Amino acid sequence: MAAPLPDPERLLETLVTQMKPAIGPETGLVGIYTGGAWVAERLHRALGAVTPLGLLAVTLHRDDFGRIGLHREARRSHLPFEVEGRDIVLVDDVLHTGRTIRAALNELWDFGRPSRVRLAVLADRGGRELPVAPDFAGARLELDPGEALVLTNEGGKLRLAAVRRPA
Repeated sequence: MAAPLPDPERLLETLVTQMKPAIGPETGLVGIYTGGAWVAERLHRALGAVTPLGLLAVTLHRDDFGRIGLHREARRSHLPFEVEGRDIVLVDDVLHTGRTIRAALNELWDFGRPSRVRLAVLADRGGRELPVAPDFAGARLELDPGEALVLTNEGGKLRLAAVRRPA
């Protein structure tokens, strides 16, 4: 990656600006563990959302356990509101292949059928394998194919790093 990565705090501000006019009092924000949950918590607070924050664990719906080495996690999905008929905004940290979002939709549908689902991501790094696109994106970034974009939470301060994937 040639250019420096943007500050996630600024990307959050961009997301808030994009989302504020599009979010109603009944809209459910749902963060995808782990990075998406951090982003969703911050957005929920900044947007002054009324509906409690929901969290999704998608590992059990992933179709690529063997290839990327995911392990079943102890986290559980927590949706403290009725999903059926609700406007939902799924929140994730980085959109890449689209597989996490596909898994999140499968998990979400286990709780009911929303009226609409939109997607907010801190960073869209391209490289889709599935037809998934964000409705709200803090930034669109280009990375080398061998790099992964990783969000960390250091004492409440979010940071992005481009890391080389093992060959």
